[in-house]
Amino acid sequence: MSYMLPHLRTGYAVDQAILKEEERVVVLRFGHDENKTCMEMDEVLSKISDDVSKFAVVYLVDTTEVPDFNAMYELYDDCTVMFFYRNKHIMVDFSTGNNNKMTWVTPKQELIDIIEVVYRGAKKGRGLVVSPKDYSTRYRY
Repeated sequence: MSYMLPHLRTGYAVDQAILKEEERVVVLRFGHDENKTCMEMDEVLSKISDDVSKFAVVYLVDTTEVPDFNAMYELYDDCTVMFFYRNKHIMVDFSTGNNNKMTWVTPKQELIDIIEVVYRGAKKGRGLVVSPKDYSTRYRY
């Protein structure tokens, strides 16, 4: 499903996507199109892209094609989703200990809720927002 979403092919294109968008959240999926986890995330992102188009824009970035951000954002996982608003990285507290990025696939409605929380918090000037759902392993035992 990655063919349904726009790809950013250079570091400059990624920078411009983050810089130029003034009113919406920029959702970047870093990873590889052929990776299974990324395919699942791309499917969810392509399904929600129309639903969140008023307050978010989604782009895909291949980490081997554009290695510029691998060290900066510690992109060592198979699939990583990050959020930006007005050239600022918006962190999300998922209760996992890593507030910088999301490295797992969530259902469609949960991802819409997360992006909406990011948008509302970022619009108020917050750099860290709390996820609507607790993703810690505390309650799984």
